[in-house]
Parts: sequence; structure tokens; C-alpha cells
Amino acid sequence: MQASGEILACGLDDPSRVCTTIYEWTGNGTVAGLSEWVIDRPVRVLLILCLAWFVNRIARRSIGVLSEGIRMQPSHPRLRALRALGPGGNDMNRAEADRAPARAEAIESVLKSLVSVVVFSVTILLVLGEFDINLAPLLAGAGVVGIAIGFGAQSVVGDFLSGTFMLLEDQYGIGDVIEVEGVTGEVENISLRTTKLRDLSGTVWHVPNGTIRKVGNHSQLWSNAVVDIGVSYESDLREAMQLMDDVADKYWQDTHVDGIVGDIIEDPVVLGVQELGDSAITLRLVVKTDPSAQWRVQRELRLRLKESFDDASIEIPYPQRTVHHRPAPS
Repeated sequence: MQASGEILACGLDDPSRVCTTIYEWTGNGTVAGLSEWVIDRPVRVLLILCLAWFVNRIARRSIGVLSEGIRMQPSHPRLRALRALGPGGNDMNRAEADRAPARAEAIESVLKSLVSVVVFSVTILLVLGEFDINLAPLLAGAGVVGIAIGFGAQSVVGDFLSGTFMLLEDQYGIGDVIEVEGVTGEVENISLRTTKLRDLSGTVWHVPNGTIRKVGNHSQLWSNAVVDIGVSYESDLREAMQLMDDVADKYWQDTHVDGIVGDIIEDPVVLGVQELGDSAITLRLVVKTDPSAQWRVQRELRLRLKESFDDASIEIPYPQRTVHHRPAPS
């Protein structure tokens, strides 16, 4: 009789220890059955929640350690060593190190959110299972709904995947000036779905990540300031190129104050004659600069070159055209 009462109260298949113990103590099937709902299942749910919290915390802390590693070591040691051997290698490593915190923060945020969603989704399923809720119909229904949503929101899924790879590959970051989908502007915000740009006129553009097929970054690690200046055909080209080199070197020295590196990170280079035009010979100067500093350097160099050319009487010609006038035949 006691065995049959215990079976009725606690079940035949895998009865809980709490239910059987209470039944042995009280001999009351109702009290034993209630004990499973009042004591046993809440305790197991609490254990599941505590375990989920612990796993989530450990995973997020591990991601934080990984993120800190990205901040401290922005690239592979061998790659940094190879870069240091080349011209401006130390400056490139410094520029990459400056980008590392922003990149690490973005990756850390995305991974932590993803881990939390996965952990607590599994936790909800385990908790529902503790209350004898049949999960098969729920999973089947969720699968059907997921397929329907997947067909209807393929572009959104594509945006999320593209945003994830964009962050992991560090294609661009907040503050970079990029050119994408015919728009050039400064990146103000990056999410997994969209990138927000502000162009020179102040217009804010929201570009879905899934539509980005190619992107040009004007300010990643370093930039080049390219200055083309035209001189007349009567000018001494070697004198003009030497003057350009002197002006650029003087500007470079002016930006390095008390050992602090300025906008220019390498010795400027005068490439020479770029074009033989209709009315002028174009000379080209290239200066390696900090990210996003190329436009500021270009404007200052053009000003200094114009002043120096005027002092040296080197003509920057206007467009000219020779017109031959022939009298009409008599």
C-alpha cells in the first residue's frame, strides 16, 4: 500500500528524492506531491539559474581578457617586427596601437551580447523542461517561425553577418573617414546592422552593412598627403623641386616640437614631374601623415608653397592659349 501510494504521489519513472523522502516522513501523498512543486523543482530551477549566471560571467570575463589582449598586442609580434624594419614602421605600429582599443571595445561588446543571448536562451529551455513542458512543439514552432522570418528578413540577417565580419576584420572604426556606396564621410556610429556617416556638408547617412560591397578607408593607420603644383615651362624645374623639398622639410620640422611627433610621420618626398600640361608642368610632392591628417597637411603645404614660389619668382601660370590670327585673303 505504501509503495502504491508513493507511486501515485511521486510517479513511477524517476521519482524525485524530495518527494519520496517527504512521503516516508508523512505518509501523505498530497503533501509529498506538493513538496516536489514547492521544494524540489524551485531548487533545481534556482540551480539552473545560478549555473547560467556563473557560465555567462565566466564567458564574459574570458572575452574581456581576450579584448585586453587585443588592446595590448594589436598585431602579431613577427608582423610588428617586420613593420619596424621598414620606413615609418614604428609610427605604423603606434597608429595601429591607437586603433586597438576602439576595435577591442567593439568586438568585446558584440561577443558579450552574443554569449548572453545563447546562455539565457538555453537556460529558458532548461527551466521550461523542469516544469514538464513539452519542448518539441515549441522548438518545431520556433523553427517554422524562424524559417519564415529568415525568408522575410534575409537583408537584416545579411546586415548582421556583414557587421560582425566588419568588426572582426577592423575594416573601419568610429572616427575614420571612409568612402562607401558613393558617400564620403566620418564614421559616427557602428552597429551590427548599420553604419552611420556624416559627410562634409553635415548630412548623416545610414548605410546598411549588408549593402556594402567595397569600402575605402582614408584614415587607417596612416595616410598620404599628395600635393600637385604647376609651374611654367620657363621655370627651372630642379630649383622648383628643391624649393618644394625645403618647404616640406621645414614644415616637418615645425610639427616636431620637443620630440613630439606631429602630423607628418616620414621624410617628405618630391616625386618630380607628374604631367606636362597645356600651360604648366605639374610637380608632385608626397607626404606620409597621421590618419585623417592628410587634408590639413595638404592645405598648409599649398599655402607655404605659394608663398615660397612668390618669393623665388617661380611662376604658377594661369591657363594660356595661343591664338594665331590670319588676315582674310583679298
